[in-house]
Amino acid sequence: MRLLLKLSAMKIRFFALVGIFLAITLSPAEADVHWFEQFTLTQQPKNYVVIGAFSHHKNAVKFTAQANRVVEQLKLKAAYELNLNRNLYYVYVLITDDHELAINEAKRVRSETDFSDTWVYHGPFTKVENDEQGMRAVDINPETNQNIDQVSTSDKTDSIPQQNPVSTENFVSATTNTTDVPDTKPKNALPDNDNINGKKFIFKLFRGVDNIEVPGDVDAIDVDRTRKMGTYKGNMPVKVSPPNSKSGEVSLVCEVFGYRKVQHDLDYNKPTGDDISIDQDNDIIVPFELVRLQKGDIAIMYNVYFFKDAGVMRPESRYEVNSLLEMLKENPKYKIKIHGHTNGSAPGKIISIGDSKNYFSLADTKEGIGSAKKLSEERANVIKEYLVSSGVDPNRMQIKAWGGKKPIQDKHSTRAQENVRVEIEILEN
Repeated sequence: MRLLLKLSAMKIRFFALVGIFLAITLSPAEADVHWFEQFTLTQQPKNYVVIGAFSHHKNAVKFTAQANRVVEQLKLKAAYELNLNRNLYYVYVLITDDHELAINEAKRVRSETDFSDTWVYHGPFTKVENDEQGMRAVDINPETNQNIDQVSTSDKTDSIPQQNPVSTENFVSATTNTTDVPDTKPKNALPDNDNINGKKFIFKLFRGVDNIEVPGDVDAIDVDRTRKMGTYKGNMPVKVSPPNSKSGEVSLVCEVFGYRKVQHDLDYNKPTGDDISIDQDNDIIVPFELVRLQKGDIAIMYNVYFFKDAGVMRPESRYEVNSLLEMLKENPKYKIKIHGHTNGSAPGKIISIGDSKNYFSLADTKEGIGSAKKLSEERANVIKEYLVSSGVDPNRMQIKAWGGKKPIQDKHSTRAQENVRVEIEILEN
């Protein structure tokens, strides 16, 4: 008994010393910082230290990869996200609740790297009106503390620091079967390259009910070879290369999450058809009238990804989850069922979100053991919880966990990751 008491006392003293050591070595600023692995989306405005803004997703991807080689020396990590208030992809290196810390870090990045235009964005990336429920979305110059009215994009400039040079050719290019960002690249941002040979198209994506433009992309399929020629951004001029076939038959497929798929089949050599026209710049206008999902429709959330063995979404999932949120808020009559699927049915480790509800982060998570069905349930439920936290009535949503019972690819194939998915079924609209 005396020996046990002595050991317990030694343990208490050890952990006390560890606590004192951490309190001394970690500054308050370090304790307040949320690095990339801890990013979370809440209803309260955050402060983002932003190093670049891009209108094209692919440019943001490349810039982020290059920037990480620079900012790691400052113990920062770059990430990107679509800011719906600016309709630009923001590349940022820090998120914090501490506005003063964000300002100071922005100044440090300016002075210690070639990112001399670094600024602070205060607000959410989801669409808000200024002063709505006390929320504001403003860009701030850290040197003057004045608001930045116009954000300059870096799509066509050599914005990567010279110590990490990149190719001098234009970042913007059409995406073909050999993409440089497989598996994790959202389908809604694959711009075209003006330097390629081909016809100029404008794929006009709009909602049928009010003619409002919808951001999204169009896949061009070579019908004879049954191969995708490329993916092109909607609502802007793009050049489409000719198909490698005699017939010239091309299928144009638009599949924007939250809307029904639309397909146009045309002859590339003589593109004619219903409502297809040519404008004054000789751009071929192909309209895609989009209609919201209806009762009985099932849509796969292609751009929602999960951490390994986790019912936690990866940060790049925010855009599509927020598209679902927008759809539900647009029509309060919508009722949905969220289907969760895994690749295979073997039980194993399950990582769950903790009490802090970090839907897009592995910070503050819990680990356990469970079945594949349980994992698929947690993945469907984390989307439901996020929607509830954003104001959606939980009675409008149901959960269905399938585990590995309904694969869409062989679980041992190179495309097996496609089995890890969430589907949205429309129950009522």
